[in-house]
Amino acid sequence: MMALDAVRAARQRGLAVPREVSVAGFDDSPLIAFTDPPPTTIRQPVPAMGQAAVRALPEVRGGTPASHCECLSPPELVVRGSTTSAPKGANTPKSVGIPEE
Repeated sequence: MMALDAVRAARQRGLAVPREVSVAGFDDSPLIAFTDPPPTTIRQPVPAMGQAAVRALPEVRGGTPASHCECLSPPELVVRGSTTSAPKGANTPKSVGIPEE
């Protein structure tokens, strides 16, 4: 939803998405693909994450602390219409919205 707000804010400032500004979000939603432009997003493997949690549940319910395990679920980049390649010769753009520490 924040990516949609970013697209709206860019348009309010007279910027064209993705020609002048690329926007990407996180946590894909099925309905996002039907927006204009549909935002590029990082999709988390929610079913795999849920299955890992369910596998740990019997131990926790039995009073046994869950054993430490590292479950790696790689995210997926879903490229859509809100991003494009930088023009040739353009400086590398900096991310906007997340302050550097």
